Amino acid sequence: MFTGIIENIGIITAIEKENSNLNLRLKCDITPELKIDQSLAHNGVCLTVVAIDGLEYTVTAIDETLQKTNLSLLEVGNRVNLERAMKMDARLDGHIVQGHVDQKGVCTSILHKDGSWVFSFEYDPALGNVTIEKGSICINGVSLTVFDAGQHNFSVAIIPYTYEHTGFQEMKKGDVVNLEFDVIGKYIKRLMQPIS
Repeated sequence: MFTGIIENIGIITAIEKENSNLNLRLKCDITPELKIDQSLAHNGVCLTVVAIDGLEYTVTAIDETLQKTNLSLLEVGNRVNLERAMKMDARLDGHIVQGHVDQKGVCTSILHKDGSWVFSFEYDPALGNVTIEKGSICINGVSLTVFDAGQHNFSVAIIPYTYEHTGFQEMKKGDVVNLEFDVIGKYIKRLMQPIS
């Protein structure tokens, strides 16, 4: 379980294909604090640390994860938003994030507005996910508040701190992002569906 508050940025140092899996090697400031079998969110995707070597560690993404996320688009040198699992005795500063990406979205515009930024996104509505005005969304692992929610699109406002300490500073129009919709909203939507 995560909160969507980014803790560190990792740099991809190596990518290795292994059958249908992808092994990602990253370097970050928190590597010395990691341990094997630990869960760590990478752009919002919960992955398990499988190896540690000095200041670098390795995680493995399976085919299903690669199909539903933007991890297969990563290249050596890319920056990745990182968050370790939340502690039960800590404040929940973002919102409840599972690290299970629901689908990919696309950045459709970026506007700079008086010291902050407005990022807009589209997603495929056929998968049944929804956003609501002032609801929560997780984009590449970052907990954010939705506005201008439509049937298949929404916007978020990014403050300077978030812009400077996450991958949003490198995002461009047309970039593919990982979306995790609000878990409470997903359960309510499921309960409202007729039982078949």
